[in-house]
Amino acid sequence: MSLIEAFLDAATVNPGRPAIVHNGRPIAYSELAEAVWTVADLVGPSPGAVGVLATHSPATMAAMLGIWAAGGTYCPVDPGFPAQRRHSMLAAAGCRIVLDPEAVPTRSVPGAGRAAATDPEKPAYTLFTSGSTGQPKPVVTPRRAIDATTASLRDLFDLSIHDRVLQFASLNWDTCFEEILPALTTGACLVLHDEAYTGSFPRFLRLVERERVTTLDLPTAFWHELVHYLVEDRFALPASLRLVIIGGEAASPARVAEWSGLDTGHIRLLNTYGCTETTLITHAVDLCGPKAHGLPACLVHVPIGWPLPHVLQRIEPDGELVVGGPCLALGYRGMPEATEKRFIVVDGVRFFRTGDRVEADPGGMLIHHGRLDSEVKIRGIRVNPAEVEVHLAAHEAVGAVAVSATTIAGNAALVAFVVPRPHAEPSTLDAELRSYLEASVPKHLIPSRISVVDRLPHTATGKIDRESVRRQFHEG
Repeated sequence: MSLIEAFLDAATVNPGRPAIVHNGRPIAYSELAEAVWTVADLVGPSPGAVGVLATHSPATMAAMLGIWAAGGTYCPVDPGFPAQRRHSMLAAAGCRIVLDPEAVPTRSVPGAGRAAATDPEKPAYTLFTSGSTGQPKPVVTPRRAIDATTASLRDLFDLSIHDRVLQFASLNWDTCFEEILPALTTGACLVLHDEAYTGSFPRFLRLVERERVTTLDLPTAFWHELVHYLVEDRFALPASLRLVIIGGEAASPARVAEWSGLDTGHIRLLNTYGCTETTLITHAVDLCGPKAHGLPACLVHVPIGWPLPHVLQRIEPDGELVVGGPCLALGYRGMPEATEKRFIVVDGVRFFRTGDRVEADPGGMLIHHGRLDSEVKIRGIRVNPAEVEVHLAAHEAVGAVAVSATTIAGNAALVAFVVPRPHAEPSTLDAELRSYLEASVPKHLIPSRISVVDRLPHTATGKIDRESVRRQFHEG
């Protein structure tokens, strides 16, 4: 059964149950299904790529599902992104229609007896990853990939109609699909609330308690901070919570140990791994809680687990993890060379080169040992520092630039070292470059620190010595 068929089936079986609770207001499955068909009629059959100004709202959920029901490709764009970035993303995705979900007219559209588009090889959505050229790379994911993954995640999360799942992730990153799609294809309730995004842990936890949330899917960096808050302030977790999913970057063994020391024995702590190109989660392991087993008391590296049932894997001689199976994206739209470089065929089977170095323990559980390239996760979002370098180098006051990843207060961060041109004013260049970046790129591509220096260190071959750049940051 396809994803859209599973949602419509859930809506038929549970018409009066809440599909979404938005800021305390319930929206029944029957109401959401009507909104989905309204969007499908609005965009028309096989509309191609449809850009959506995505916000944490029921209208955006209906737009996403409605585009799929019509046979289109969903392309979310954050309306808060700089205009230049939004336009480049819409153009790269080939969007012929741009939809503001909040402006879709509300009307009842009967859906009974109507057939949704379900061709498994048609594109389902386009999302973007960071690229070294300065332009975001559009990853095109087919319906068969999101269908297979959603089915696996329903089982992995043990979801039922009694679950209440908080929608927390940005709608521009595929983590949001982990929250939305398994819930709405099970008959569970998706919780949307403005207080989830304030950055206040007390308000966040009160919201979880008040809305009786059972399932949280959190960026690992956010979870690290949450554990610190729980330990320091001795704040109890809400009794409703049964599952916490983390992912996006390496989990800290110290935070896992602190979590285990809290009253969390009844809560599953599920560590996950995946790439945009391999569709959400491909590997998972229970670190703590009722399903955890066999992990050492003192972890040196937190494992990323075993492949899910729909996933194929290989570990190359250099330790690189390559992933195959129905979860693979079609490639990068309009970028055949980049697609050929990362998507390979081995023994007649198509795989994606993740760029992550792993090793398997005797039981086949994978341990992550970092990247083989320069990419880094910033709050769970994959970033190529070279993309940030391209943007900074385009500024007229910049003569040379090096961007590198480091750790600040326990979290991955970007730092930039900039050599000014002769006419530039060094004392104001930091602020000038920040304003420049804020007008052209999303926040995760803006370095935490920008240092103005006289020169950059180079290797004997003339390349920028990035290890020296990192040392210079810490020594400075």
